Amino acid sequence: MTYSFHFGDIWAAREQLLWGTLLTLKLSAGAMVLSLIVAVFGALARTSGPRWLQWLVAGYVEFIRNTPFLIQVFVIFFGLPALGIRLDAVVCALIAMVLNGSAYTIEIVRAGIESIGHGQSEAARALGLHRLQAFRLIVLPQALRAVLPPLGSQFILLMLNSSIVSVISAEELTAAAQDIQSRTFRSFEAYIVAAGIYFCLSMLFSGAFAVVSRAAFARPATR
Repeated sequence: MTYSFHFGDIWAAREQLLWGTLLTLKLSAGAMVLSLIVAVFGALARTSGPRWLQWLVAGYVEFIRNTPFLIQVFVIFFGLPALGIRLDAVVCALIAMVLNGSAYTIEIVRAGIESIGHGQSEAARALGLHRLQAFRLIVLPQALRAVLPPLGSQFILLMLNSSIVSVISAEELTAAAQDIQSRTFRSFEAYIVAAGIYFCLSMLFSGAFAVVSRAAFARPATR
């Protein structure tokens, strides 16, 4: 059996692939930033919050981490309209990615916080800083330095998981590739090109995280 590869049709649809790639970048970058914000507050709640809040955040983390991302997307996209809430597919995709990504990121940030000795927080309190100031100025910078490598890996995985939102017609990269192959019947070519673009995006994000790590944490952490 022989197969002749023809990428001419894929090249002709390069603009659609470009727009799909840009939407993937926007969704991924937005989800990364919002997930980290949610994770910082969630990790703070898990380590220093009242008992009921710790249990609430722990329940959220366990529920999200033990249910399929595809089901979470469906619940948001198809379930919210049943409650009278109608959102654009891209907005639903972003919400699903943030909810999913933050559940994993909370545990990563929490591990970083717990790796910092309690003596530093106590010393900060002794110097007159209140709890939130000690957390923001002393604990959080060191925790983020410690967890940046796993955070980078998690965010790259979040970007790759963005392909799942194509099932709700969010016109990101995978949806663009599916549309192109349905018109041209060039499945191998369309998905090979999409896979190559995802690979390049992964390398781009990996390099960006390395630059951020060197720029933000060039000096040794305070011990």
